[in-house]
Amino acid sequence: MNLSNFLTLIRIAVIPIIVFCIYLKNPYFGWIAFVLFCLASITDYFDGYIARLRNEVTNFGTFLDPIADKLLVAAVILILTSKGVISDWDTVPALIILLREITVSGLREYLAGIKVSIPVSTIAKSKTLFQLSALALLILSESSIDMTPILYLGKIFLWVAAVLTLYTAYDYVKGSVKHF
Repeated sequence: MNLSNFLTLIRIAVIPIIVFCIYLKNPYFGWIAFVLFCLASITDYFDGYIARLRNEVTNFGTFLDPIADKLLVAAVILILTSKGVISDWDTVPALIILLREITVSGLREYLAGIKVSIPVSTIAKSKTLFQLSALALLILSESSIDMTPILYLGKIFLWVAAVLTLYTAYDYVKGSVKHF
């Protein structure tokens, strides 16, 4: 156990609290969910950075980090959809994001089995930034003060994230096909 793995475990542990706070649809809990989600999102960057900086990259961390990311994103998308924050046509980008995460997870598992690694691209990092920003803004819209512009900006970011998601999924599949 090292600091990087601890941050990843904290990110997973905070997911039920974020979901519960969003579920309550109370301005106070909306702000708590927003802050916790932002902190969890920041640990996504820092756990890997710290592991590389301190030369503490572990198999456990390499395995758990992408799972923590996907659990956080999927849980928030699903609760926001159930609360109607993501609805109608906005479920399309949410579905694109979820389906890409499942597809890429399967590809990573297959590629790991044959000892192949595909590095994360700059576009994939941008995708993650838009995705996490969109979800943070959509969570913030649950804080109940007049957040209509925040809600619309969150939905715009969600669509941008979906376009980047499609591109990165294509890129990942293209890089994987030669290994089948």
